[in-house]
Amino acid sequence: MSARDEVLGRIRAANAAAGSPAPPAVPRDYRREGRSAAGSDEVIELLTDRLIDYRAQVIDARAGDVPGAISTALSSVDGKILVPAGLPPGWCPEGVPDSGFSPLELDGFAAVVTGCAAACATTGTIALDASPDQGRRAITLVPDVHVCVVRADQVVDTVPELLARLDPVRPTTFISGPSATSDIELERVEGVHGPRTLIVVLA
Repeated sequence: MSARDEVLGRIRAANAAAGSPAPPAVPRDYRREGRSAAGSDEVIELLTDRLIDYRAQVIDARAGDVPGAISTALSSVDGKILVPAGLPPGWCPEGVPDSGFSPLELDGFAAVVTGCAAACATTGTIALDASPDQGRRAITLVPDVHVCVVRADQVVDTVPELLARLDPVRPTTFISGPSATSDIELERVEGVHGPRTLIVVLA
């Protein structure tokens, strides 16, 4: 018997001796709706504030020129641009659609352009769920620059509202600013676990 088997056996025996009591009810009396409506000026302003605080860049394209905003976001990028196969036509004509590139091949791309599933203003978090306009998780983790298009109607106030918009069986990635970590001396290092630069286009 392995140590793991022994530990699990003891847990099963303890549960059996206790009569396997039913798990307690999960309290649901927390606030489940925000004070501001999804897509309102208030939530957009709050999301923008949070993103900038996290050192992301924000481009307001609510006037309608999403391709122009993406082009502006990519103006300083020197290298190939990757896009998921389901990105809306015209958003990034120079982008190379993902065809299942290996990690080494993904490393040859300077930037990636995607859509998103939803965003939470309170936490400044963007959620990706591998839908066709977002692609698989790897393409948003390897390139150094991530340009993410967030529609105003996808922005909600609170975390419960964000989770309610997500499909729990889909692979979900939560992004709050560019990838960053700090060492024991509290020296911030960006780009360790994902893109060094996050540019959000508000559409």
